[in-house]
Amino acid sequence: MQAAIDQFQVNLSRARNLTEIGDSLVALTTTAVDLTDIHRASLVLGVSALDHFVHEFVRLGMLEVHRGSRPTNDANLSFKIPLAAARAGIADPEQNDWLDAAIREAHSWQSFQQPSKIADAIRLVSGVNLWEEVAKEIGSDSKAVKVRLTAIIVRRNQIAHEADMDPSNPGNRWPIDSALVNDALDYIDHLARAIYKSAA
Repeated sequence: MQAAIDQFQVNLSRARNLTEIGDSLVALTTTAVDLTDIHRASLVLGVSALDHFVHEFVRLGMLEVHRGSRPTNDANLSFKIPLAAARAGIADPEQNDWLDAAIREAHSWQSFQQPSKIADAIRLVSGVNLWEEVAKEIGSDSKAVKVRLTAIIVRRNQIAHEADMDPSNPGNRWPIDSALVNDALDYIDHLARAIYKSAA
């Protein structure tokens, strides 16, 4: 499962690099050139890094459960797989490819960004009370952690689904800058590390 957090760091670095590029370009141009979309893209990439991390963490964890190196639980035992995958597993119990493919297929349409969705996913590999443990790791309380993550996801959704248009100020986008994005990326970084430490 180390591979999941390692890849997260690579993905998050790409988001951070984009913010740095935006800051460099701002320093080289005038305010007549609007470069805020670079910051918007960086925030979307940062949330994507968290989403991908949860997908990979859960996939790798479920494979560990299947191999017997992690304990199973009710959520894991209730995971539904297609009959074709079950047949492949019965035909060759030494292989894990069928389960890997079934997990990818089952989760391919899901996004693990909202606190409740992340917790549901982590339950497939760990019985930990996720947000309580994450809150302890980052020195907060679970409600505050979920509220802050939700605010970041709402901001990401404004960008990804609403072109970041401010309905209270028609024709204008919500303001964004590198400070806002860096703060969000730092928080996402703390969350992913805390999730890893709490549930691995």
